[in-house]
Amino acid sequence: MAGKTTKILTDPLSENNPVTIQILGICSSLAVTVQLRTALVMAIALTVVTAGSNLIISLMRNTIPARIRMIVEMVVVSCLVIVADQFMRAYLYDISRQLSVFVGLIITNCIVMGRLEAYALYNPPWPSVLDGIGNGLGYSAVLVVVAVIREVCGSGTLLGYRVIPQSFYEAGFSNNGLMLLAPGAFIVLGLLIWAQRSMTRYAEAE
Repeated sequence: MAGKTTKILTDPLSENNPVTIQILGICSSLAVTVQLRTALVMAIALTVVTAGSNLIISLMRNTIPARIRMIVEMVVVSCLVIVADQFMRAYLYDISRQLSVFVGLIITNCIVMGRLEAYALYNPPWPSVLDGIGNGLGYSAVLVVVAVIREVCGSGTLLGYRVIPQSFYEAGFSNNGLMLLAPGAFIVLGLLIWAQRSMTRYAEAE
């Protein structure tokens, strides 16, 4: 049982990562990773929503009519996203403004809906919660790596603190502005996907 629990949590971190292997959640992975702070908040929000919606749908799985299951899933996810959004507006207002519409778009995030359809509808509550946490952490890991690279290379800071010494700038060093733009995010994420698939020897089925 312990081995199965560990696999549920760790599999999305490597061999079945929702971003680098399944290619889900790409839009938010690119849009909110200019700064590590916003990426962390987005990662926590998605993990909470994924775990919470998995739990609720798993508890309801035997009572949801098959014909309206996706409507029920959308309602559950929407309620959790609204709670998360209101919490951020109350306690993390500046970050909430930076994240803009992307918190609301968790409702349509393929990772959340995919786990409900593929796992929570067919498994008990506890494994479903673990699956939600595992996939949320897998998504979070990618966001954090991309955000660290983009913020350090593009701004010379990390969590708002300068990490590249001033002496570097005095010697002629300059930040890479490309990292703050969409093409820079595509490049970093593309390299990360390539590295992940190379390490796991993953290949698309023909």
